[in-house]
Amino acid sequence: MIRYEKDTQQIATLTLDMDGNVHNMLQHDISKSFLPLLNHLKAEKAKGALRGVIITSAKRNFLTGGDLDFYHQCTDATAAFQASQQLCTFFRGLESPGVAVVAAMNGSAFGPGLGLALACHYRIALDKNEIKFGLTESSLGLMSAGGEIIRLMWHLGIEKAFRVAAEGQLYTPKEALKVGLIHELATDERDLMEKARTWLLNQAETYHQIWDTPHGKIPTGSAQNPQVGEQIRALTAEHYKKNYLNYPALTAILSTLVEGSRVDFDTACRIQSRYFTQVLLTQEAKSMTKAFGYDLQTVKKGLMRPKGYGKFRPKKIGIIGAGLMGSGITYICANEGLQVILKDISRSVAEKGKFYSENKLKNRVKLGEITEQEATIILNRIKATEKMADFTDCDLVIEAVFENRLLKSKIIRDAELMVDKYCMIASNTAAIPITELAKTAYRPENFCGMRFFRPVDGELLVEIVKGAQTSDETIARAFDFIKMIHKIPIIVKDSWGFYVGRVRNTYILEGIALLQEGYPPALIENLGIQAGMRTGPLALADDLSLTMVVEYEQQAAQLYGPKYIKHPAVTRLEEMLAEKRTGKQARMGFYEYDAQGKMIKLWHGKTEPAYRTDYDREALTERLLFAQALESVWCLQEKIVGSAVEANLGSIYGWKFPASKGGVLQYVNDYGLSPFIQKCSMYRKWYGQRFKVPTLLKSMLEKKEKF
Repeated sequence: MIRYEKDTQQIATLTLDMDGNVHNMLQHDISKSFLPLLNHLKAEKAKGALRGVIITSAKRNFLTGGDLDFYHQCTDATAAFQASQQLCTFFRGLESPGVAVVAAMNGSAFGPGLGLALACHYRIALDKNEIKFGLTESSLGLMSAGGEIIRLMWHLGIEKAFRVAAEGQLYTPKEALKVGLIHELATDERDLMEKARTWLLNQAETYHQIWDTPHGKIPTGSAQNPQVGEQIRALTAEHYKKNYLNYPALTAILSTLVEGSRVDFDTACRIQSRYFTQVLLTQEAKSMTKAFGYDLQTVKKGLMRPKGYGKFRPKKIGIIGAGLMGSGITYICANEGLQVILKDISRSVAEKGKFYSENKLKNRVKLGEITEQEATIILNRIKATEKMADFTDCDLVIEAVFENRLLKSKIIRDAELMVDKYCMIASNTAAIPITELAKTAYRPENFCGMRFFRPVDGELLVEIVKGAQTSDETIARAFDFIKMIHKIPIIVKDSWGFYVGRVRNTYILEGIALLQEGYPPALIENLGIQAGMRTGPLALADDLSLTMVVEYEQQAAQLYGPKYIKHPAVTRLEEMLAEKRTGKQARMGFYEYDAQGKMIKLWHGKTEPAYRTDYDREALTERLLFAQALESVWCLQEKIVGSAVEANLGSIYGWKFPASKGGVLQYVNDYGLSPFIQKCSMYRKWYGQRFKVPTLLKSMLEKKEKF
């Protein structure tokens, strides 16, 4: 597990090489095995036989960690606190042998792995962009357990420490150096070890962390400093405005820093352990560890991918349409090493699409993320053209023109004529049925939908849409491609709105229904945001376009025929469309916009109505969330989406359902199926059939199942 070597200069090298794993991982109970080694180091120092210690790795990573099973399953406060204190003791022992300790980081370090590095007195990292460092626990609804937050505070100060610990960002070595997580960069592994030895030999024989010295001070001061107090108040306001206390871990991190800054180091670590325990037992932590731990890994491992087909490894991609979507897809493909042919109606228009990638790459060079040479290599992978014939040797062609059924059908046919019979064709459409587009295709079995979301280089989710004639092999190949460009694929059935569009629409419609009932629009928007949605339903309607919202409802009406029940919000939407208030693009919708499209204020109509003042905030918020949850259950029952895992991740990444709830169906689990069904029955009686409970949900309750 750990190789121990000592050279003639009395420098000990500890090489992490954990058996049975591709990566070094620090589980919550493994730290016990380090204790004999730490005792040995102290004994060596006492004998005068130890000058310093280097910790490095034999694996591709330095050290990652976090025992996901323990985090998710633990319900015992005593066990959680003891596990945290055990890790604190391990890190404390590592930094206290009496000699200097260097972390020679030849790979990535996340969570407790970075915690181990922070316990070292000096940190040197290989300068490679693929290496990343960060405290990622907050992305799982958790906080660090081993005193990492307290060490960050002593290194960076309260404000910077909060941002590093709360945002869960991963830093490249250059970024980590700038932030202050590491001290020095190395060009290769030999340089890494030489710099580590050189630093050790230049230090005093007895070495201590700054917090263990008599005059050590926290940068910028403790919470008792009036200026720091102002920073803390600003951080608290910023945190509340952004998260509305939906994420207990973030509140606990800030509290740990404030309280920990007022006491000695060991007491501060115990404070962190107490807050860690408190956070670990919250429902938010359990829901988020499931979504971003188990569910995300399930998708990444390809468990939803059709079985029996070899891995698809495309080398050349064709993109039709150099607008924002096509240009975005082009950029991410080129960035992942793929050759890209970007076609539009003329060469000059296609070049504009390529210019999008050029600008993105220039910005990355300015930020130091890549070199100019690397940017040039990426840009040279893109060829702008007006000729469909340039697609001849493409492995995949993605159509990404604007939403026009006839135009898309023609482009798909024309592309098929230029490629071989093995080439896959995909359409990036928001609403047009894939089965309809496939009717004019020569090889419909090779055709599927790939629904990217705006902005393409920022949004992770992609819906793979299976049409009536799409083969399983095509879906498997699409899945491989989406994973290749580091997106999250979910497989959905070809139906109105697919999955994301269909469920997202219910959030919008319920918000408009509340407006119809006389509730203030500002209240509706704030309730949505405070519940954890990224935007309010009215702002989302404007962004999507009111025309699209109505079009989804029209598709539903066409599908269900006589069974379709008109949503009460449609009347208001039709009135808005009649007044040409179609949304953000028209600079008129539920909001008013300036000439540049910047939101100014909510629109109250020609004359502001008298809004209701009697309202139950909890009930109104529930209606906004229940509408989405019920529609997701219907989608699962109708097999629009194939699993609860995909439904949950699709909700979080697709339309920004509150991540703190672990996804839309996990929200139902946590609410409780029985009380959820009872509340739906009550809402159905008061507000109509849209709150009808699907048979699937009733069946699950009878069988005592959960999603």
